Amino acid sequence: MAEKFSVASLNLSSDRSSFSSGVEALDRYFRNQVSQDIKRRVTACFVATDGLGQIAGYYTLASASVLLADLPEAVVKRLPRYPSVPAVRMGRLAVDQSLKGKGLGAALLADALRRAATAEIAAYAFVVDAKDEGAAGFYAHHGFVPLPDQPLCMFLPIATVKDLIR
Repeated sequence: MAEKFSVASLNLSSDRSSFSSGVEALDRYFRNQVSQDIKRRVTACFVATDGLGQIAGYYTLASASVLLADLPEAVVKRLPRYPSVPAVRMGRLAVDQSLKGKGLGAALLADALRRAATAEIAAYAFVVDAKDEGAAGFYAHHGFVPLPDQPLCMFLPIATVKDLIR
């Protein structure tokens, strides 16, 4: 990716009208709903901007939990017997269609993983809900594992992320 981007929290006064990922639900959420979710403290939104301040992509993060019963048995054996474990959920990830296939999605995912791994609040896993098989393939390529009974809900242990960023 030759172009340089910076990633920071969304400034609620930023112009989001020209952002287009090509996925109407993601674009509509970003234009119309994300500000309310940020104000209600149900999500945090981070944006990648180019040198001119244009938004090139975004992702959202929120706290979550994963039921212990939903995790693979091999993972459950190593965890305390609580009903659920804390997690960070990336609710949405979108890149402007003019930049698709140039690595920005992977860079945004890496930024989100770094934020989760360096947060001072404990979380066992980073969780994503892949919208389709293509998205699931993207996350699998980056080491995410599907939940046994929910193949589009995928996770990566935060300990794995910490090992990667050391």
